[in-house]
Amino acid sequence: MSFNSSLNIYDDPTFRMACEQFGFLADYLGIDRNDRDRLMLPKRSVAVTLPVHMDDGSTQTFQGYRVQHHLTLGPTKGGTRFSPDLSMGETAALAMWMSWKCALANLPYGGAKGGIMCDPRTLSRRELEALSRRYMQEMIPFVGPHTDIMGPDMGTNEQVMAWFMDTYSVYQGYAVNEIVTGKPVSVGGTEGRREATGRGVVYLVERAMDMLKMEPEKTTAVVQGFGNVGAVAALSLGLKTGVKILGISDAFAAFYNPKGLDVRAADAWVAKHGSLKEWDGGDRVEPKELLTMKCDVLIPAAVDRVINESNAAKLQCRILAEGANGPTTPEADRILDQRWSEVFVIPDILCNAGGVIVSYFEWVQGLQAFMWSETEVTDKLFRIMEHSFTQVIQRAKRHKISHRTAAMAIGVERVLKAKQSRGLFP
Repeated sequence: MSFNSSLNIYDDPTFRMACEQFGFLADYLGIDRNDRDRLMLPKRSVAVTLPVHMDDGSTQTFQGYRVQHHLTLGPTKGGTRFSPDLSMGETAALAMWMSWKCALANLPYGGAKGGIMCDPRTLSRRELEALSRRYMQEMIPFVGPHTDIMGPDMGTNEQVMAWFMDTYSVYQGYAVNEIVTGKPVSVGGTEGRREATGRGVVYLVERAMDMLKMEPEKTTAVVQGFGNVGAVAALSLGLKTGVKILGISDAFAAFYNPKGLDVRAADAWVAKHGSLKEWDGGDRVEPKELLTMKCDVLIPAAVDRVINESNAAKLQCRILAEGANGPTTPEADRILDQRWSEVFVIPDILCNAGGVIVSYFEWVQGLQAFMWSETEVTDKLFRIMEHSFTQVIQRAKRHKISHRTAAMAIGVERVLKAKQSRGLFP
């Protein structure tokens, strides 16, 4: 890329990875050099300082970010992440991926992402509320139902979204529930939003299994990341589809059992204790080893860059379903491209799109003040995911390219055409 990354505010391994992916895709599509930077670099990035009175009487200052990648197709949309390692560069990478994800699903959004550099597990409820409200207060000049709509992400949940909504609404003087998605149903949230990403992952895993003629009862799976996405995926695959879950993990522990794990018991334990740290429902293994354990379906549903050049050749799965954002590095992609007949990849911008799709439904319902049932929401979700999946598979076959290249090509082309139609401003 033409910018000097060493002097750039986005300099970060995750952002460099997103740029490398885009650079490869731009070469493949033959995108004009004059259009590349404006497609890749964010339109707007905001950094805010967040002082909060802590329970011990001290005042602690946190750093917050919000990146809006492009507003060409409509308002930006993206989650809000509370993580001790969050940086402006990681936020920008996630916003870029969200742009391609929204365009692939044909949603009227540009990508965004935001968050606070903090560990929410160390904060009391009062401290978390104060920090959440201060963040939204600082973001009010830059967000809105027709500018940028926030949603939950790693480290945030329905309650944080409710605090966001309330803070924005108090400023406006009336309830504005369409300013955020992923909020409680009691304040305008949508039935099925919390489960949407995991359900979407499972739907596409089932489609891939059907294509590969794999019988669910004879299929095994490993889920790396037993959070909102991974837990829903594991429960749905294990209890509804009939797949045997051999391995699960979170940030504290990893478990594997060739005879299968009781995912319902694991979910109940996490609901009560907050993590898998002290769970004893399986044999403990090293978290990194879990990714290369033998299974039919591997679902990385935690953080980015976990599948890399050191382990891509060792994967023993038939289907790689990317529930996380950016779990596979470009180096690993090159290895997996050589293994295309062995490993069926469902790329992240397709696989985990269920969350933003149902967030779109929630936003539309908020604007119209008209609610849908969970059945309607789920049906509409699967229809969009089916359409996107079919487009990606057909393009990959027609042009003899990887599923990731096909998915990104569809998304980037839609954004490029919109920018060319509108002109230089957006």
